[in-house]
Amino acid sequence: MFKKDSFSLPRHVAQVIFLAGMLCVTSLFAAELQQTKVQGDVGEMPNGYLGLVKPDAPDAVKAMVAEINAKRRVSYQSIAQRHGTSLQSVETQAGRKAMDMTPPGQYIKNLSGNWVKK
Repeated sequence: MFKKDSFSLPRHVAQVIFLAGMLCVTSLFAAELQQTKVQGDVGEMPNGYLGLVKPDAPDAVKAMVAEINAKRRVSYQSIAQRHGTSLQSVETQAGRKAMDMTPPGQYIKNLSGNWVKK
């Protein structure tokens, strides 16, 4: 019989459960982001980050954008370090790619700083 405080999962099982949970959260996060883009609340910017198309977007959307942008920045910094290039260069390339991949009907910020429907 296991005592409640002495029971622990094998390390590899705990890691698999953790990773599966993270994938579910990431998938839900991606679905939520996609929905906000379709609604026109959020769009891609040339600097590689998300922007609020509607400044009066709900606080939850603002928080999601801030969290995603923070994760993107960490990722961009890592890429820049690995390739010996500047953060700005990586951001610009990522922005171009994200805007190119944005489907018609969603918003992107043009180089003039205006939100336009693609």
